[in-house]
Amino acid sequence: MTGGLRRAGAWAHRLRPRGLRARLLVAFVLVTVVGAAAAAWAAAGSAGTALVGGAQERLTGTVADRVGALAPELDYPPDRETLDRLRAAVGPNTLVTYEDLRSADADAPGPGLGAVRGAVRERNRIVVRRITDGGTPRLLVGMPVMLTTPDGERTPSGIEVYTVRDLSGIEGQVDVLTRSAGGASALALPLAVLLALLAARGVLRPVRDLRDTARRLADGDLGARTAPQGADELAALTSTVNEMAASLQASMAQMERMRADARRFASDVSHELRTPLSTLTAVVDVLASEAEEMEADDRESVELAVAETRRLVRLVEDLMEVSRFDAGSADLRLEEADAAEAVRDCLRARGWTDRVAVEAEGRVGLRADRRRLDVIVANLVGNALRHGAPPVRVHVAADGDEVRIEVDDGGPGLSEDVLPRVFDRFSKGDAARTRSPGSGLGLAIALENARLHGGDLTAENTGGGAQFVLRLPRTPRGEEGEW
Repeated sequence: MTGGLRRAGAWAHRLRPRGLRARLLVAFVLVTVVGAAAAAWAAAGSAGTALVGGAQERLTGTVADRVGALAPELDYPPDRETLDRLRAAVGPNTLVTYEDLRSADADAPGPGLGAVRGAVRERNRIVVRRITDGGTPRLLVGMPVMLTTPDGERTPSGIEVYTVRDLSGIEGQVDVLTRSAGGASALALPLAVLLALLAARGVLRPVRDLRDTARRLADGDLGARTAPQGADELAALTSTVNEMAASLQASMAQMERMRADARRFASDVSHELRTPLSTLTAVVDVLASEAEEMEADDRESVELAVAETRRLVRLVEDLMEVSRFDAGSADLRLEEADAAEAVRDCLRARGWTDRVAVEAEGRVGLRADRRRLDVIVANLVGNALRHGAPPVRVHVAADGDEVRIEVDDGGPGLSEDVLPRVFDRFSKGDAARTRSPGSGLGLAIALENARLHGGDLTAENTGGGAQFVLRLPRTPRGEEGEW
């Protein structure tokens, strides 16, 4: 039982109109058709009631006239012959009684007669009841024959007349009226649909315009607007959406100016620092070459200066690289390469071959920018060596139409609060580590380089350390620098 109710509810939910236009059409048509049907049925009911009431009064009046015309000529107390005369005057299907005396050949139908006789004797006036005899509607009329005394007082004579009249013709007229009401309701349906379409069009046009405006705003066209029409709620909503779009456009323009200023500032500062840093680097290199001959305290200061200078140089280089990404001027110099050999070259150039194991099955070919691929691998492996723990492994393999390079370490992994923002700029794996060799831009630059190739870079914890996965397409989707 419960399953059947659930299935019925599911079907009802599927059949329910989903769109606003469909719901408006259905609601308007239902209201119009129900209203037209109710009005037609009410009119038909009133007309039917009037027809039946009029027929009832006419038939009752006819019977009363016939009885009233013959009553003065009757003998009182009446005999059976008198009752038969009165029955013949009233017409067929009539019964005339006087106490226990009844007219001959009484053919009045039986249904309802007892109740009507009781009412006539109790009230001493005409009683009318509608009955059904054998499926045929009939009118049962009962009335007493009244005598008028010389002083004008009317008293019952004891003679009672009961007659039945057929109402089939009247019921037929009522049926015709009912069918006419149904036809009128059916004729209202196409008109209701037409009116519903016109109403839905007028209501939904502003909604459709607002939808198109919202879609253009979502696609980045912040200048999209909708002209308000009229002075109703939809016009007020349109004005509100336009105000929101204008506010959003102004905010985005301000944010874009701020971003452009920030990018320009980083680029300008990086370029301005490059020349003095080159000079400073040459000086500290000279100091570093003579550090062995200095006193311990002087040597320690020189080594600290050399390390900080190199860190500053790397930060400036990373800032310049980031500014190129932000400006959209970073390009690719694609060439045929072996991913496994590129990884080994990166490790050899930095002296990491004895600390990092490379796993690769033969040659893994792809087209890539060797310099940018070297930057990605160096950042991933350097991050594993600095913040992870041995063993550090790099696995290189072809996976369908892409190359997959995995860098794993045996450290504690990335904390849950760091993992979602590990590729953010200036993100640090440990907030307490305020002075680290990196710039905080390495992983962000690695991700930008991966995306520049049309690939991606992800990070996760494997349960035995952190894992960074680089995916690059083996064949670019366009020529050099075009994606």
